[in-house]
Amino acid sequence: MTDSRLQVFVVDDDESVCRALGRLIKSAGYCVETFGSASAFLDRVQAYTCPACVVLDIQLPDLNGLELQRELDATLPIVFITGHGDISMTVDAMKAGATDFLPKPVRDTDLLRAVEQALERAVQAYTIQCELDAIHCRLGRLTPREREVMALVVTGRLNKQVAGDLGTVEKTIKAHRARVMAKMEVTSLAQLVRVADRIGLGAPADMHS
Repeated sequence: MTDSRLQVFVVDDDESVCRALGRLIKSAGYCVETFGSASAFLDRVQAYTCPACVVLDIQLPDLNGLELQRELDATLPIVFITGHGDISMTVDAMKAGATDFLPKPVRDTDLLRAVEQALERAVQAYTIQCELDAIHCRLGRLTPREREVMALVVTGRLNKQVAGDLGTVEKTIKAHRARVMAKMEVTSLAQLVRVADRIGLGAPADMHS
């Protein structure tokens, strides 16, 4: 999976290593940016807008790699590289979500394999997030009453029951329901339920009593 739209950030305070890793990863068809410190990387990463991963050295002049991993809070897949790792460090990194932990000097094939796997995870996460963003955007088109109707409809309640819950008539609920379906861009109740499940939307418990 090589795609020039996929971003790889390399963070290593050894300038020669940084350059070499950058050239290698770029030769595989990825977009690469290199950084000599955690702080320089953090200043840049706030603005990235595409699937990305980080190739990260453990030993850095400001934050170390594990500290930087905590700062990122699992927002990006990380491939750790280090000449000073131990089993405990490896376990901590992997538990916190790192995709790989490679000793220096890193073999080209091992690094490119690890980067590819990290980017596959990044693409999956990015795709899911884009879908959720689109759902929330459509949800934002609903009026407060339409959101109430949607929350009840997706629990399987009939129009007549929803009308009773909301103190109105069935005809009004049918109209609200039609607008909900149109704004949420679905054509069936099953689709609407799946969309609601994706964002954890449900009716308040006291509405079913």
